[in-house]
Amino acid sequence: MKAIILAAGVGRRLGVDHPKCLLEFNGRSLLQRHLDILRRQDVDQIIVGVGHLADQVISAIKDSGHADFVRTVHNQDYEKGSVISLWTLREELACGGDVLLMDADVLYDEKMIKRLLETDHNNCFLLDRDLEEGDEPVKLCVRDGLLIEFRKQLAADLDYDFYGESVGFFRFGPAISRRLAVRTEDYLARGLVEEHYEEAIRDLMLATPQDFDFEDVTGIPWVEIDFPEDITRAKQQILPVIDQ
Repeated sequence: MKAIILAAGVGRRLGVDHPKCLLEFNGRSLLQRHLDILRRQDVDQIIVGVGHLADQVISAIKDSGHADFVRTVHNQDYEKGSVISLWTLREELACGGDVLLMDADVLYDEKMIKRLLETDHNNCFLLDRDLEEGDEPVKLCVRDGLLIEFRKQLAADLDYDFYGESVGFFRFGPAISRRLAVRTEDYLARGLVEEHYEEAIRDLMLATPQDFDFEDVTGIPWVEIDFPEDITRAKQQILPVIDQ
């Protein structure tokens, strides 16, 4: 199993002077926690997409105790849309085998990764029904058991049974991984370099919704770190539950 961690972004909304993945909680960075969890779950290939202050991330990997299992791929255009980061990782996506694709800026319980590794679904999203309303959460909408939308903002007339927030972790089988690599090529060819990588995934999901499914992880603790208040939530609500 291969895991790809997206860690190239600047994180302007957070206002820190280092990569978000190096934020520390109880003395361990988000990146260290990712690597520790993935190795405990016997993931034997880890690729980290780097960009902003890449030297700091690379140094942290060397000091992590897991350097033998980790490679980095550098996105020179990290200040543009995250779809470019996925494009720089296209060879990793297209080389065959199942892939875990993960945002680096998430603090979470290890059960999240276990759900992706143990799922029966070849191509799987993680969906949390316990979300704050608003435009910030990336929403997964379900109708008749199928995923029908994957975006922050939903059309007013969209018909769905329920929705939840995407955790930002995915599992893709070889065929979808290859399709995703090709789709990122198409985005760059059309000059859509400011787009979020989720748009490329959304395109594939809408084209063949029967190829995708989800695991409902409602109740498993996690938080995406985008704003200063997310750090507070991580310290006060998530850490006391997961660091026991």
